[in-house]
Amino acid sequence: MTHPYARELGDFLRARRNRLRPRDVGLEPGGPRKVTGLRREELALLAGLSTDYYQRMEQGREVRPSDGVLDALAAALALDDEERRHLFTLAHAARRPMPARVDREPDRVPDSTRRLLRVIGTPAVVLGRHLDLLDWNPMAEALLGDPDGYPPDRLNMLLLMFDDTLTSDRSCPDWEQQALDYIGMMRAAVATDPTHPRATAIVGELSIRSAEFRRLWARHDVRESVRGTKIFRVPEVGDIVLDWDTYPLPGNSGPVMLVWTAEPGSASADRLQLLASLHATRTPRASDPR
Repeated sequence: MTHPYARELGDFLRARRNRLRPRDVGLEPGGPRKVTGLRREELALLAGLSTDYYQRMEQGREVRPSDGVLDALAAALALDDEERRHLFTLAHAARRPMPARVDREPDRVPDSTRRLLRVIGTPAVVLGRHLDLLDWNPMAEALLGDPDGYPPDRLNMLLLMFDDTLTSDRSCPDWEQQALDYIGMMRAAVATDPTHPRATAIVGELSIRSAEFRRLWARHDVRESVRGTKIFRVPEVGDIVLDWDTYPLPGNSGPVMLVWTAEPGSASADRLQLLASLHATRTPRASDPR
């Protein structure tokens, strides 16, 4: 049976190899090519490895590369720092036997974090390691919609993002980049536990249901920490441009707080506050049940 980490390592190497073109690494294309990226033998040559050895790595077979080999591969593939760490994480894990039992405690949100969510004056949510939506504040509800009507197992940022019925009222010009960021976060989570049932279920469902997800997942991009800018097109108030950042919870490996903020004094800040006011008048609450 193929070691799950070795399989992930092979998929990552293949995706990074396919990303490169011969001219990127100083090679001539040399006539018609059947592959879009580098050939295995070309990558092996650049890394100073035998083609057979490298091929076995891509196939997820029992190969345990040394750190020197990993350094050579990282250089040949022109990996950035985040990708290099991912390569080493997968390779080191592939060297060890899989434990008979894996500790898979469910993600939890500390009470202090739930209180913090309620007093933050900007949209914020807590995401589990597999991007399950664990908690949110009223500002996030105003921006993203009310998640209470969905079954808990469907409250997942990847599942929601690839559900076209949930985006009919708000279009996102940078949708693909946002999807790549979430997919990269899921890839980082999979690297810590490739056989986790929740990751397997989410990736499996989306791989069957969405050709777009299959295309983006096959890129094998990885994100350890994510930040960026997102444009929300909200019919009630117009476009809102927000910066977003993720923050790991103190003493808690896995869950992160995702926070959207507007530039102070900007039109987006005014529109965000207007949206929050409209939401408050529309959905008054005596108490928060969460």
